[in-house]
Amino acid sequence: MEVRRELSWPAPAKLNLFLHITGRRADGYHLLQTVFQLLDAGDELRFRVTDDGVISRAYDLPGVSEEADLVLRAARALQAHSHTRLGAAIHLSKRLPQGGGLGGGSSDAATTLVALNHLWQCGLSPAALAELGVRLGADIPVFVHGHSAWAEGVGEVLAPVELPGRWFVVLAPQVNVSTPKVFSDPQLIRDCPPITIRDFLAGRGQNVCEPVVRTRYPEVAAALEALSRFRPARLTGTGACVFAAFATEQDARSAWAELAGQWQGFVAKGVNTSPLLTTLQQAMTC
Repeated sequence: MEVRRELSWPAPAKLNLFLHITGRRADGYHLLQTVFQLLDAGDELRFRVTDDGVISRAYDLPGVSEEADLVLRAARALQAHSHTRLGAAIHLSKRLPQGGGLGGGSSDAATTLVALNHLWQCGLSPAALAELGVRLGADIPVFVHGHSAWAEGVGEVLAPVELPGRWFVVLAPQVNVSTPKVFSDPQLIRDCPPITIRDFLAGRGQNVCEPVVRTRYPEVAAALEALSRFRPARLTGTGACVFAAFATEQDARSAWAELAGQWQGFVAKGVNTSPLLTTLQQAMTC
């Protein structure tokens, strides 16, 4: 087995700065409006490209079988689509909480598609990679394209946005929020009037899943209350994590210093361009 190359690739987290449900498709999927804010923190993957065609994982992901692992599913989808005879041994350094609403699994899958497209020399465009990715998860395209974005549809209709460079404190309550239960809750608002990007920038928008999650998961309600002592706090996506925005790194780290003794979480900077694209550019010049 010949080893070709090994690189390190970031898989950044995201926040949903708001989340509205505007309706449902005939197939039952909810139609959304949201803004994806990318962060400069997340997971990290390494790929050892091989000649034997085998795709394997050199990491343990508790509770996630190989059949359900989005990283392996993304790699195998790209391998089948491109007809490459190459394989890869994949290592994942998992830093983002599973089910936290930070897009960790989707970001890992997107990084796998982007990195192996380069390492295997498949030659697929970002649009083609995003099309492969959306079959695995609606959030994957935003990570493939690598830019903070306004999103509609089921989250796959994207328009890049330039967001202010803020810092975020993210708290991660140790509870597993069930997305299917949230979306099936009779109290969930599913008929939000559509808004525009201008409306959002003017301050409109909420996470309609937050009241449901607050009621079902007291740990999340407590995290929201704790973080709201510093800045208005909000749930991200349909996960357990909550966040608040700060104008400066110093303000964010000051708040985190008071919360760190009781809560798990982190401080991160909001970015418009994904660190994954920076790594790709560097790899292409090597």
